[in-house]
Amino acid sequence: MTETTTGETRSPEFHLAARAFAGLRQDLIHDAFAYRPLRPLRTLGPFDRVVPRRIRALAAWVPHAVVVFGALMVFAVAMGSAGPVFALMITLPVLLTMARPVGAWWLALGVSGAVSILTFGGWPWTAGTFAGYLVVIAIVGARTRPRVAVWMWLITAAYSLFAGIFFDRGYSNVGSAVPMLFLSAIALLSVSMVHVRREAEHQVAEQQSVTAVERGRRTLLEERTTIARELHDVVAHHMSVVAIQAEAAPYRVENPPPELEQAFVTIRENAVAALTELRRILGVVRADDYEAPDAPQPTLAELDGLLDNVRDAGLTVEKTVTGSVRELPPGVELSAYRIVQEALSNALRHAPGATARVEISYVLGGLGLRIVNTAPRGLVKPSPGAGHGITGMRERVSMLNGEMTAEPTEDGGYEVAAFIPVALVRDTDRDGDKGKGGNA
Repeated sequence: MTETTTGETRSPEFHLAARAFAGLRQDLIHDAFAYRPLRPLRTLGPFDRVVPRRIRALAAWVPHAVVVFGALMVFAVAMGSAGPVFALMITLPVLLTMARPVGAWWLALGVSGAVSILTFGGWPWTAGTFAGYLVVIAIVGARTRPRVAVWMWLITAAYSLFAGIFFDRGYSNVGSAVPMLFLSAIALLSVSMVHVRREAEHQVAEQQSVTAVERGRRTLLEERTTIARELHDVVAHHMSVVAIQAEAAPYRVENPPPELEQAFVTIRENAVAALTELRRILGVVRADDYEAPDAPQPTLAELDGLLDNVRDAGLTVEKTVTGSVRELPPGVELSAYRIVQEALSNALRHAPGATARVEISYVLGGLGLRIVNTAPRGLVKPSPGAGHGITGMRERVSMLNGEMTAEPTEDGGYEVAAFIPVALVRDTDRDGDKGKGGNA
């Protein structure tokens, strides 16, 4: 014997109503009297730049001052219709909104009924409870979510209907329900619109932040791609020279020993293998429309031509070289040239009318660069930039294990300083190789 149990199928309307009542319990019943203090303002928005700092600290407590002012107005209205004791009862929920907003709303609703019963006043609200409840529902709506505002208005409508039907004893004033529902609806709609706008602004700000991060990452990848392309061309050129020289070297010596021939063959094979691997790895960063430059990559020896072009563009620039000028590795020469080029381009765009100075220092441990420009002068407005140039310069210096700073100067200008280390062993080995060649 098989027993089959069929589950009850519930309609979508039932699930919708269940979720609605679950939201009601969550918003207005669970932790209704939880402590939720009204926090000071963190920012005054567009008024931050206008309001002095001393006043700005006090202005952070404006929300609390507004609540206290509302409580005083409610107390004044209630005093004229219910007396001091009932006026304090009506005012208390207004002050409670600063600490327990949902509980203050429940208390205001209960006080409204209690005052109507004890004073034999109008139903559902007397003049004092009308003012107090309207202020409370507006403050609570501003401190909670729009869904809570909807629930409060519906319960207010239900209370108005219930009080009008069951408490009509000849002195009722059911007409107060209509103004309450109308004014409370306007107040709750207004604060809900403010909530929705703030939430939208918050989401837009988050999206802009994410977009800025992604743009920065993309810029970083683009700069690294450009650097990789340039270094690929430099390294590939020198590796090709090594391979050709290694292949031709045995033919320049009469009757070379087999060990020497084998050594040059090994050198050539390793150079070709390294060149092939280099092209395979760095080839992935080349775009489909990228073409290798026909001219050799620029070096510091060509810096004077760059400075002449910058001067023709309207930037007054001076160059100072200190230390013993010497030939540096191709990657260092190329990166130093590009850093100076980008720094001067930034000066042209962001500091029109300024003057610039380029300082190049050849020291024992490497190469020092300093490009500084004065504050912009004249009527020409600076051109906006995306900050890609600084990112590219930092990547070039970081790739060579160097250090770089880029920051404004005290006089309103801008300074870019970088140090690229160069191993001293390279210069020593190079001199040693030249000596051996001369003895041979």
